[in-house]
Amino acid sequence: MTAQQWMNGRRGAGLTQVEAARLLDVSQPYLSQLENGTRDPSDDLARRAVKVYQLPATALPLASSATVQEWSADELENRLAALGYPGFAHRRTNKPANPADVVLGALVQRDLDTRLVEALPWVLAAYRDLDWHWLRDQARLRNAQNRLGYTLHLALQLKGACDFNGALRDWECELEAARLAGEGTLCRDSMPERERAWLRVHRPKAARHWNLLTALTAEQLRNVEA
Repeated sequence: MTAQQWMNGRRGAGLTQVEAARLLDVSQPYLSQLENGTRDPSDDLARRAVKVYQLPATALPLASSATVQEWSADELENRLAALGYPGFAHRRTNKPANPADVVLGALVQRDLDTRLVEALPWVLAAYRDLDWHWLRDQARLRNAQNRLGYTLHLALQLKGACDFNGALRDWECELEAARLAGEGTLCRDSMPERERAWLRVHRPKAARHWNLLTALTAEQLRNVEA
């Protein structure tokens, strides 16, 4: 959370610094330092603030540049459910994570359940206020920009995905210059060669553009109302 988010969050919740400090279990001077940017909060404190101030998941702390979340399929499903993904609405969970972290943590996996891959375009369409620069840079550091680019392509086609101020399209264009020439998959690195050969011929045009071996299209996505 930035200093501005700390201040705006408290004010948006209608709390004085004294009231907010008590709810956050910190001193008022310490909270004041967080709001003027002279102190950095711990991840636990930032998560408490998001809950107390009822801030969106995009205000949750992001992983450091040197690490990436390595969630299991079950953990990732829980976090997608907490973000409101309709496909996992049956999940009862209170384990929110920053949507940028969730997308990156999924895209860098060698192999990922198709149900989880299908949820990622919805996240990008639903959370257009996520930290795009962080997500873009972290994806490029891990050579995942083609996967992110194709996921953005799918997000733009979702039913009801109003491209607010052209944000999604701008993001997709930003990745064009960094597009990798090498062939990859959309989180299916263990794909057998026979399937790879078939997809080289039959994959969607956009997947070919992003040099990905995948048959996933927007029409195949389930429960993706943005």
